[in-house]
Amino acid sequence: MCAAIALVIGISGWMAITADSRIAAEITTPTEQLTAEEEDALKAIDPDCILVLGAGVYGDGTPTPMLRDRLDTGIALYREGIAPKLLLSGDNGQVEYNEVDAMLRYATEMGVPEEDIFLDHAGFSTYDSIYRANYIFGVKKAIVVTQTYHLFRALYGCEKMGIKALGVGSDQDSYVGSKMRELREVLARDKDWVKWIIKPEPTFLGEEIPISGDGRDTQ
Repeated sequence: MCAAIALVIGISGWMAITADSRIAAEITTPTEQLTAEEEDALKAIDPDCILVLGAGVYGDGTPTPMLRDRLDTGIALYREGIAPKLLLSGDNGQVEYNEVDAMLRYATEMGVPEEDIFLDHAGFSTYDSIYRANYIFGVKKAIVVTQTYHLFRALYGCEKMGIKALGVGSDQDSYVGSKMRELREVLARDKDWVKWIIKPEPTFLGEEIPISGDGRDTQ
């Protein structure tokens, strides 16, 4: 048992270390702006898109605070000209639950043109979102937006999928259930570590939709 626990902690720590240097910025308040150095670093990789990873939505279809902060950060980066497209990836596995439509509605209400918004309706997990970003949308370089605790796993996945990526943390609030969420993240890192070795196909694949095209084709 002790050996197993040590292995889990070791893998999680190693994954975090490999990704840490690629977290280029953290937005901790809604009004915080990137420094000139952070902006230059993000633009330097000439990203294809800003990948915003999904999170929960309420019953009325509005984003939870975690998702809203991710979207606000991604939209701010888009407005700064960091990348020309938004790729919004989330769970649309049930008719009555649709993260990506909520994300699309929020982004368009904030003034982002629909042609610059790509939707991944089958981003059921971090693994699926990153695999599909490369395989379906042809993403080779990306800025990944999520809360910082989640960025380590997401950036590690990008590395294993051959995506050159930098991360921006969207930590603008204290979220309900954060301690339990961070504990689950440790276990999720180890599960994904194994998956990135084996690289099984995600839940769904489909036809290629180049990120360089028109996002309305995905809506």
